[in-house]
Amino acid sequence: MIDIVNFGILPAVILLSYGNYNIWFLPGAFVIIAASAIRLTYFNVYGLIDSKTYKGFPLDNNVLILALLFLFESFFTTSTFSIIIYTLMMLLSALNLSSIPTLKFGGKWVYALVAYVLVMTSVFGWNLWSK
Repeated sequence: MIDIVNFGILPAVILLSYGNYNIWFLPGAFVIIAASAIRLTYFNVYGLIDSKTYKGFPLDNNVLILALLFLFESFFTTSTFSIIIYTLMMLLSALNLSSIPTLKFGGKWVYALVAYVLVMTSVFGWNLWSK
């Protein structure tokens, strides 16, 4: 349940809010939630190729990419950034349901993930503090 909220509903709400809840952003929000639900139901059962490889792009990786995108928000107008988010989320939704092999974060990759989270937290904290 927490995965669908964090990795499906939250990105859909972010998309809708950046689109000022415009009707044109509703299909995108639906696609995000539907792709997340399909990913979690089908690919959690049949999604492993082997013990180290997923079939398709895992949902939790979407949030890592979305957070990276928000570093560049100040370079765009709000309307342009909402279209960029829309496009990126549609691409990620397609990748979530694809058959592309994706390595699992494990072993030494955990250290890279922790470093990424610490750097992103520092950058966003600095941005908030400096405003």
